[in-house]
Parts: sequence; structure tokens; C-alpha cells
Amino acid sequence: MTKRLKTALVTRGHTAALKDGTVKPRTFEFEFEEVPVIIKAFRRMVRGLEFDISEMAMTTYLCARAAGKAFTAIPVFPMRAFHHGAILYNTDSGVRTPKDLEGRKVGVNRGYTVTAGLWARSILQHEHGVDLKKITWILSGDEHVAEYRPPSNVVPIEAGRTLEEMLTAGDVAAAIGVQVDAPNVKPLIANAKEVGFQALRERGHYPINHTVVVKNELLDANPDLAPDLFNAFAEAKRIYVESLKAGHGDPASAADQTSLRVMEVLGDPFPYGIEPNRQMLESLVQYAVEQGILNRPVAVNDLFPANTRTLKG
Repeated sequence: MTKRLKTALVTRGHTAALKDGTVKPRTFEFEFEEVPVIIKAFRRMVRGLEFDISEMAMTTYLCARAAGKAFTAIPVFPMRAFHHGAILYNTDSGVRTPKDLEGRKVGVNRGYTVTAGLWARSILQHEHGVDLKKITWILSGDEHVAEYRPPSNVVPIEAGRTLEEMLTAGDVAAAIGVQVDAPNVKPLIANAKEVGFQALRERGHYPINHTVVVKNELLDANPDLAPDLFNAFAEAKRIYVESLKAGHGDPASAADQTSLRVMEVLGDPFPYGIEPNRQMLESLVQYAVEQGILNRPVAVNDLFPANTRTLKG
């Protein structure tokens, strides 16, 4: 196969060598479309298969797969993040600990299936004993996968309202994934950044946010495509890691500084492949089932093409 494949991918340190052509796949060429707000590419891929290759949120992929969408992920994870700081609360609401959110309304930016929301809710449940079913989740948007139906305690926001306004006013006790500059709105989990790194050091908690999906018709017609794409991502990442090791990270770049700190623990800030990420992938599937995002568990290996399941990069 020697053809150009329309691709949506964010430019980051570890993908830059793909975007600028330093690393080229063997069997095809990228035809990049810049999508400034990458979540719009997720929706375009899910609803219209508009790309041959697309970055995609992990929970969007899980939902899309459950709905029979015609693409499959390769085990490459170009975005990861710590989510302890994603939960803000109204200090006038009477909330003092995460358990106090039970019986309250909590906002979620955009859809219930947003990956950051999944990880943040898992922190509430598994680190703080919060019963997620005792919370009413208020959504500011809809889901990428139109076929998805949320649990009964998930409801849309009132017309004409915003989560930022509702959080400041105390109409929701807390919210996930919003940015509010108000004296009565603070992070629910104190010192969240360091708590995230502590979780990484103590139990390998390193949440995966995004993967990369490819149209099934291309994978079926070109057996070498998936491993070729995987290897290209791995080589681009290698160039970035070597640059960081050589001291070329940007002191003003939060992404570079986070990568350097992760490297102190793992050696690799963006491990690719199933086995290096099995713990996080299995946790993600578990939490998706617990939170009503998936109806049933799925085996991690089944999420990726057979010829990528032993690859590491």
C-alpha cells in the first residue's frame, strides 16, 4: 500500500516527528488535517468516519466499539494525564470531603463518557469511597457516540445554564473538567499534582486518555498497516525521549516537565503496547463497566488488532 491516509493527530513533543515528516511510515503517507480542537475530530470519526486514522479518547473508543463503529485502535496512547485535580467544588456548599458529594449534584464537562470524567469518578470511588450512584451527574453537552444511553442518575444541564455559573452559584456542589476563577471554588483534592505522582510511584497509576484508531476497511485490506503505524509512533516517541534525556526539554513546557517526572519513575513517559499498559487498560474497562459506560467487560486484547498485541515501543 502506497497511499496518503487522512489523519487527525495533535502535535506534541512525541508526535512532532510524524507531523514534520522526520519519521515516515513504510507503507503509506500521512495526510494530516489540523483539527485545533481535537475532540471535534473524535466526533467526526465516530459519526461520519471522516478520517482514515484519528486520535480518539479511550472511552469514546470503548463506546464506539460497543456500538459497532467501523474502526479499531492500535495500542498507542498519545495523551495521558493525572486527574486528581480535575474536580472543583464550591466551598460554600457544605462539602468538606469527597464523601460529602453523595446526595448532591455534580457537573461533568461535556458528556458522561468523557475520559477525564471516568478517571476522576474512579478516584472518587476507589480512593475516597464515594458511591457514584448517589450522585446526580449534570452534563454540559452530549456524547460523541449518539447511540449511548447513560444511567438514570445522569441528566443534561438546564437550558441556558453553564456548569461554571452553576458551580459558582452553588447549584452544583462540584464539577469535573471545568475552569472557574472564583474565590469560593477550589480543587476538591488538595495538592492534586503531587497526589497524582504519588499514585504513579506507589501503584503505577498513569491514566490513559487517548488512543489512535484506524478504519477497519484499511486494516482488513492492508495487514502491514497496523504494525507499521505502531512502529512509526514508537520511533517518533523515541526521538522525543532521547531529546529529553539530552537535556533539551523546554523548562516552560508543562508537558515536557511532566514527561521528565514520569521518566524518573517509569523510564518512558509514553509506553506503547498492551503489556506495558495492561494494568491501566484493564482498570479503564473495569471503571467503564462500574460507571455504566459499558454494559459488559471486554478483554483488553480484543480492543486491538491481533498483529499488534505483542508489540512494544
